[in-house]
Amino acid sequence: MKFGAKRSPEVITASMIAPCGMNCAICMGFLRDAKEKNVCPGCGGGDAGKPQSCRACRIKNCPGLDGAEPAGTGAAPAEQAFCFACAKYPCTRMKQLDKRYRTKYGMSMLENLATIRELGLDEFVSRERVRWTCPGCGGVICVHRRECVYCGKAREGMPVGGTDD
Repeated sequence: MKFGAKRSPEVITASMIAPCGMNCAICMGFLRDAKEKNVCPGCGGGDAGKPQSCRACRIKNCPGLDGAEPAGTGAAPAEQAFCFACAKYPCTRMKQLDKRYRTKYGMSMLENLATIRELGLDEFVSRERVRWTCPGCGGVICVHRRECVYCGKAREGMPVGGTDD
């Protein structure tokens, strides 16, 4: 897969944080080259360019988020809600997704949501900008890759046996 022009950490914004706690700005769907394939705008964006699996995501489209207390603070959209507002949190789907991302990519959605809940969305975004910035070139690190897609520097925190999907 080809990746587009180097993205800087400023693309990591409150609106790029999905209800499940995924930082969509570090996803290969967002970082890929638009000439090769449509670029996904993130879970908070429209459906154009999103893979079918993302458009049909049962977490993003969960009825438990309807009427949930919005977590919008600071730069977050007022209507932005997160899974921790649901009475069933953490549900089986959330636990499965978290296990997959912890095992394969060294990132936990449940930890992300706990940070958002405890420290607020603005602080979470600030921390994500630091965490996912490549120390080699300053670009955004893709969660799905072992190395920076822009300069090739190895990513810290990728679990042994983690894969590039």
